[in-house]
Amino acid sequence: MRYGFIIDQTSCIGCHACTVACKSENEVPLGTFRTWVKYVEKGEFPDTRRHFAVLRCNQCEDAPCMAICPTKALFRRDDGIVDFDSSACIGCKSCMQACPYDALYIDPLSNTAAKCNYCAHRVDKGLEPACAVVCPTQAIIPGDLDDPTSRISQMLEKNSVEVRKPDKGTKPKVFYIGAEPTLLDPRIPRDSSPMFTDPGKLKTEPADIGTTREVYDIAHEEPWGWKVWAYLWTKSIAAGVGMVAAFLAILSGDGSGWAPPALALLFLTITTGLLVFDLKHPERFWYMLVRPNFDSWLVKGGIVLTAFGGLAALWLLFEYMGWETHPAILWAVIPVGGLTAGYTAFLFHQAKGRDFWLSRGLLVHLLLEAVVCGAAGLILLDAVGLYNEPGLVLEVILAISALLQWLVIRHDLNPRHENVDFRNAAKEILSGRFSRSFLWYVSGCGTLLPLVLLGTVFFVKSAPGWLPIIASALVLCGALDYGRIWIRAGQSGKLS
Repeated sequence: MRYGFIIDQTSCIGCHACTVACKSENEVPLGTFRTWVKYVEKGEFPDTRRHFAVLRCNQCEDAPCMAICPTKALFRRDDGIVDFDSSACIGCKSCMQACPYDALYIDPLSNTAAKCNYCAHRVDKGLEPACAVVCPTQAIIPGDLDDPTSRISQMLEKNSVEVRKPDKGTKPKVFYIGAEPTLLDPRIPRDSSPMFTDPGKLKTEPADIGTTREVYDIAHEEPWGWKVWAYLWTKSIAAGVGMVAAFLAILSGDGSGWAPPALALLFLTITTGLLVFDLKHPERFWYMLVRPNFDSWLVKGGIVLTAFGGLAALWLLFEYMGWETHPAILWAVIPVGGLTAGYTAFLFHQAKGRDFWLSRGLLVHLLLEAVVCGAAGLILLDAVGLYNEPGLVLEVILAISALLQWLVIRHDLNPRHENVDFRNAAKEILSGRFSRSFLWYVSGCGTLLPLVLLGTVFFVKSAPGWLPIIASALVLCGALDYGRIWIRAGQSGKLS
């Protein structure tokens, strides 16, 4: 048994009865939607036509929201319905990033994720979903896709149907008849200016990208904010300081002192705090321990962070007590630190809704950023007398890793990328609303100015000793700012 929907857009009159029935039946709070009707208009006056599409959860066969959910709050029932358990949700919002169809939202009353669940409570009583019952034109057809005698199966045999974003590989079970393509895929260019607007601001020229205009849609938020990009930064510092200091301690054969593992542990603690307090239900963070979904990189990442924290604590203990740190600890810190820095790439690759975050170079970028932040952190420790820098080694590591990181970033920001959402996000960074911040990152704090300062240290014998300190502070600020740009640009594209 596999329940699904056919939505016959040739019959839909855009009356919103399905939206109202869904809100009433499921007590959906004001400002949030489990199902909604979107409008576009095509043509130019007087030859215009309005098109509608009923949008909602697609009950995917391969549901990315289930894979990324760390507590199995999203699950599949035996009848194929993707349902949710609000009592298990920790409010991490990762499911919202994983869904390519923008079907999930945070319920403002319960602070948990919610979506269309096919009115599972009605199905259990042998009833149809509320939206199908109230539709005046019977444009919404529910049923069992595995039952050849069901109306939905017979209609699938007789009609040409489409699904939303088939390229995502989620195998949606909501099928559309006669839907306008721009309604099913927001990546198709169109004019997003509203039909009803201030008369003084009405456009007098036709849209450059054609005559398809989006005239009605619901608001969509950016689920992840400053705590996420700050978490990327603190995690890079923690992992990088540990990796670089352990590597240099192995090369020199001398101890690192207590400061590097202490600094790594401090920023790892901040990282954990940011992750926990970004949850809508931070008091439930321990659910990831008692009911973990090991397919989720949130759970795997938690294991990695715990392992790195244990190694850093053990390392700190040896150094603080004046014991010789066992080489096995130092050798273990390097790969586990690499996992700490890089596991986020696999997490973001589970966020299938955000094409910009699926970059192939993300893992390399995160590893290089950790090295940059680690070298910079150790230079600052040396400046305050808590670490004995071995010559100019840290400056060389910082300069090479910063240059390599810039090359990886520039390679990834390809405005001619084959994916439309990726291109649009890259353009937002290179020439759009984030371009000024990105220019400052490139020419100021992130790359060019620190490299100039470090080059002065390398090639000018009388160079002031404060130049590496300034360069280190700049690259740390740059790493934080680029994280902000990258997270926000990745969420700038519409999913529905």
